[in-house]
Amino acid sequence: MAESILLTKSKTFALHIIRFCNDIKKDRRESILTNQLLRSGTSIGANIREAFYAHSRADFVARLQIALKECSESEYWLELLLESGYSENTEILRQCVEVKKLLVASINTAKKQLPD
Repeated sequence: MAESILLTKSKTFALHIIRFCNDIKKDRRESILTNQLLRSGTSIGANIREAFYAHSRADFVARLQIALKECSESEYWLELLLESGYSENTEILRQCVEVKKLLVASINTAKKQLPD
């Protein structure tokens, strides 16, 4: 499988999410929000990787749309953690938004290639 920017950025984001959540768990003893973020933040890349083995263009789009939903959920958990004072790391939120923009662009491109 050729390495795409979407695959690379989503995997890097997942690794940052793991470290981010582990730091908050260790330093702030918060686990409810971080466990939610761990699930959604790491599933983005997993769904994108699955998309690359889709059975059809429609299946590819569907998998990317699932990844987009997980990305949106991750953005929500990050906003809660930042706005509640558990972290000041706004860079990770910026990365999440960047992955979301790439997903939207990829979905729009793939949809244009679907037969009518």
